[in-house]
Amino acid sequence: MASRQPKKDRPHTRFHGRVEAEGRLCAEPGCTAAGEFRAPAREGASSGFDGPPPFRWLCLDHVRAFNAGYNFFAGMTPEEIQEAQRPTAGWERAARPFTANPDVPPRWADFADPLDAIGARFRDRMKDRAERQDGRPLSGKDREALKVLDLTIDSDRTALRKRYSELVRKYHPDRNGGDRSHEARLRSVIEAYQQLKGAPAFA
Repeated sequence: MASRQPKKDRPHTRFHGRVEAEGRLCAEPGCTAAGEFRAPAREGASSGFDGPPPFRWLCLDHVRAFNAGYNFFAGMTPEEIQEAQRPTAGWERAARPFTANPDVPPRWADFADPLDAIGARFRDRMKDRAERQDGRPLSGKDREALKVLDLTIDSDRTALRKRYSELVRKYHPDRNGGDRSHEARLRSVIEAYQQLKGAPAFA
């Protein structure tokens, strides 16, 4: 028969959140057990600086008692409790931008980007916002139309007409044996051409 393991003085030492420290006692008055579990400071405690008060350290029994008596909704009105329990509570707040100017790229030297995933994404975004070399303006609809026709932002009216003719010949049913499966694509090509034909950039 296997011999019994000797009983440990402190069983179950691997409790979640336990932080052992030599000589640190439980903060509960009169308790001489080791303070190994972090808990918020008592209500009204002052830290002496403009910030949250420091944590206090409790033994296992006292941190269990604290957790059992903790009430997140203490002091709230019924309306505030209902608001805090909404599934989308907190998600409506606008997120803080990471930089004052989102159009300025980060320092790529600070990143390991062997697949060029970060840089390629930024270049694609900048390509969508690029301006024509001749200074003629492009609206959002103009830029969408350029994408439909697969034209660069500096294309001129001649290039627009040429590309339009190519795509009409490609998608028109009369050039595809009566196949009408490309009609939706043909409509988008025609709409894009109409948009750009009257745009200031192609005047």
